[in-house]
Amino acid sequence: MGKSDVKKQFGAAVRLHRDRLGISQEELAGRAGLHRTYISDVERGARNVSLESILRLAGALEVTLSILFLRMEEATQSPGSSLQPEEMVDILIVEDSADDADLTIKALKDARITNRIYVVRDGGAALDFLFCKGAYSHRKLNDRPQIILLDLGLPKIDGLEVLRQIKADSRTRTIPVIVLTGSSRDRDIAASQRLGAEAYIVKPVDFQNLSGVTPQLSLQWALLKRAPLVNV
Repeated sequence: MGKSDVKKQFGAAVRLHRDRLGISQEELAGRAGLHRTYISDVERGARNVSLESILRLAGALEVTLSILFLRMEEATQSPGSSLQPEEMVDILIVEDSADDADLTIKALKDARITNRIYVVRDGGAALDFLFCKGAYSHRKLNDRPQIILLDLGLPKIDGLEVLRQIKADSRTRTIPVIVLTGSSRDRDIAASQRLGAEAYIVKPVDFQNLSGVTPQLSLQWALLKRAPLVNV
């Protein structure tokens, strides 16, 4: 799905819920604390929407994020198809530090993101998980996460090598990868960007820096479902 398609489908979902409330764009803007032209751009699919604005819109429309995105999910389905729960968006966190992993999960929860979350602790486990090998040979090849939060300082296989293998394989290269780094060193950032990372966050992950990368990912990772955290 292209960036413009995602924006248009999100805009259609906002317009649908606004129409159900029977309110104008101006009233929605007032409720959400946004400008009316911003609302107009969102509904036309002409605006990259920040995570903070998504939260404001959901509150102003009196719906949960899950409900807001339900209509968007339905719009992405081709006629006659049915999107099953196991096919919906999953998040993979690759982080060896339990504290940093917990902070990342907290940031996702603070953003009201309720996707199923998987956590693996080293680079080898990450590659086995993604390519269904070793302890994860029972997984289906098409049952892979839709976004990866990848620490660079990993044991066994470092994060840059994991990123290289993800982007070198046709089965995984389209999965957006957000690199998690302990510093803003130009060398690490440049290397991850050269290998194809979509964005980076300097740890610790929190609501502010997480929401800052949302526009770059065109909301595709924010398609929500309620599911438990799974440590693997």
